[in-house]
Amino acid sequence: MFDVNEIEWINAAYQLVAFLFLLFLLKKFAFGPIMDMMEKRENHVADQIASAEKNRKDAEKYLAEQREAIQAARQEAKEIVENSKIMSDQQAKDVLKDARNEAERMKQAAISEINTEKEQAISALREQVSTLSVLVASKVIEKELDEKEQERLIQETLREVGGNL
Repeated sequence: MFDVNEIEWINAAYQLVAFLFLLFLLKKFAFGPIMDMMEKRENHVADQIASAEKNRKDAEKYLAEQREAIQAARQEAKEIVENSKIMSDQQAKDVLKDARNEAERMKQAAISEINTEKEQAISALREQVSTLSVLVASKVIEKELDEKEQERLIQETLREVGGNL
């Protein structure tokens, strides 16, 4: 019948065939889906890493933009402050200039008014002198006095005129 060695070879061959068949079934039904699943998982992880890297670069870019915007805002604020200082200095100068011009105008108006009043006073004084001269002349004519008496009347009239001024 069969030799024990022969049975071992048949048994080994049978086990080899069963192992190969099992390997084929595992490859077809188990390893394929497992490998597909592992490949999908690998792709998914690679996509997440790429997405994270892209997000990191976007965040760095956004951070750089924000820093530039903050720097620009600081520069703009500095310019606004400087412009405000310049404008306030200019307004102060304008106010001072307007005040000086107004003071000068008021001074000129006062001088003009003083000159007008001075002219009126001189005119009134001339009228008084004329009136007094006529008065003196009429007194001299009325009395027909000698020269000493005329001189005394003139001096007296002049004192009266001097006292009225």
